[in-house]
Amino acid sequence: MKGWRSKEGIDFNFYDAHEIRPLTNRASEETVKRSLRERMSNAKQVVVLVGESTKDLYRFVRWEIELAVRLGLPIIVVNLNNERNIDSNRCPPLLRDHCAIHVAFKMKIIKFALDGFPEWYNEEGHLHSGPRYYENRVYQQLGI
Repeated sequence: MKGWRSKEGIDFNFYDAHEIRPLTNRASEETVKRSLRERMSNAKQVVVLVGESTKDLYRFVRWEIELAVRLGLPIIVVNLNNERNIDSNRCPPLLRDHCAIHVAFKMKIIKFALDGFPEWYNEEGHLHSGPRYYENRVYQQLGI
């Protein structure tokens, strides 16, 4: 995603809260969580990249997801295997029944979700439960 953002001529931009004041490997768990909490409290939405081992990462990933849910942030789940719906085998358990949008790891659909899902979520999505996804026609309209 950082590569898409940095490539000239591509309209893809996002704010990466993990880029601010990078933490060293020697920072305590409390320090890392305090910094992440501060960063996420200013976020408008959260992107969770889901790969083979994401569901098994507890120390910070699970904590960040719990915090995003507690803060009421819209969550975009990006499947690195390009699954267009929830991938139950890889999705962290906390997100399986949460109202989050699940998309493939393709720039156009991620941008579409970043631009549109938060508004829907903030208006009415937070009242729903269960995973959301875009129909194949949306991918087709985006040329994917």
